[in-house]
Amino acid sequence: MPAALPDGIPVPADGALPPEALGGQRPLGFYVHVPYCATRCGYCDFNTYTAGELRGTSRDDYAAALVDEVRLARKVLRDDPRPVETVFVGGGTPTLLPAADLGRMLGAIRDEFGLADGAEVTTEANPESVDPAYLGELREQGFTRVSFGMQSARQHVLKVLDRTHTPGRPEACVAEARAAGFEHVNLDLIYGTPGESDDDWRASLDAAVGAGPDHVSAYALIVEEGTQLTRRIRRGEVPMTDDDEHADRYLIAEEQLSAAGFRWYEVSNWATSEAARCRHNELYWTGADWWGAGPGAHSHVGGVRWWNVKHPAPYAQALAAGRTPGAGRELLTAEDRRVERILLELRLSSGCPLSLLAPAGAAAAGRARDEGLLEAGPYAQGRAVLTLRGRLLADAVVRDLVD
Repeated sequence: MPAALPDGIPVPADGALPPEALGGQRPLGFYVHVPYCATRCGYCDFNTYTAGELRGTSRDDYAAALVDEVRLARKVLRDDPRPVETVFVGGGTPTLLPAADLGRMLGAIRDEFGLADGAEVTTEANPESVDPAYLGELREQGFTRVSFGMQSARQHVLKVLDRTHTPGRPEACVAEARAAGFEHVNLDLIYGTPGESDDDWRASLDAAVGAGPDHVSAYALIVEEGTQLTRRIRRGEVPMTDDDEHADRYLIAEEQLSAAGFRWYEVSNWATSEAARCRHNELYWTGADWWGAGPGAHSHVGGVRWWNVKHPAPYAQALAAGRTPGAGRELLTAEDRRVERILLELRLSSGCPLSLLAPAGAAAAGRARDEGLLEAGPYAQGRAVLTLRGRLLADAVVRDLVD
């Protein structure tokens, strides 16, 4: 089941933000959460719902509720003049909704805020939920980028993950998206699935690269509490994932993707050019502002972070009553924001400024350089940039640097 929301202080009924949070100069983005899936994958703890879990609401009404939240955002942000730089529609499976509904949501953002010139507009898609006509309509609605969940090219790996698409379909989707006019296409991969071999992983990378996307995301499988996969592992039906295998698979990914012309720009993301990078995710990693619309979506504006109620029914009810769907929020201190900058920026190929580090963290950075975890050249220029070995140990490096 989906993970629990964090604790927090109450959100005002009208969603109002403190005056000091308004009027920022940072880029502004929108995340739109579509919480519907045809089936629940065994490894997933995202805030998603199948048809049987939608008591009190309908997918048919979702676009209207989402538009109501976009209009609420306009009221909360008052006369903020910033146009929206990026929109990312995620889930769930956004493409279970009609393309016209996704276009209606995007249209509300365009009408209320305006889109910046060259704005990036992405949607995630399940390979089995789209066809050439659907992709063509998405492009006509204004979407500029599409991200397909491939996960693996091996049927037995997909079976462990409870993925419903067939091998080969994601690669076909890339060609269909290109034909529809999408310049930027991403494939998501997962490595470290129980029963996956190095050869399986190499085959998945070969298939992904051969499909011709300009962006690949590769994530280590995380066994989340409360998921079907966790229960299967505890029953001994499949083996537990192994950290050493994860490291080996990451090295394989770096080798094969680099050889194919991809360059890492975040620990789990590779792109063929700077233009192919996911600009929306870069907003998250660099501390910009974004409004998260939809059940369970998280937002950040001017040092205020908040999150919505999780289920689509109370989400829609709150908006219909003229109230925020916000379930809680937190006000980030200057120290919170400093630590978060280190946590996020260190994962980027550009790294983070050494000037952000406290004395203990600065000393740890010097040791990390000496141990080959941070690049010596950027360090000499005042930045902490992970080496390849450092990327394998990124979480440990971060822990040392935030001390």
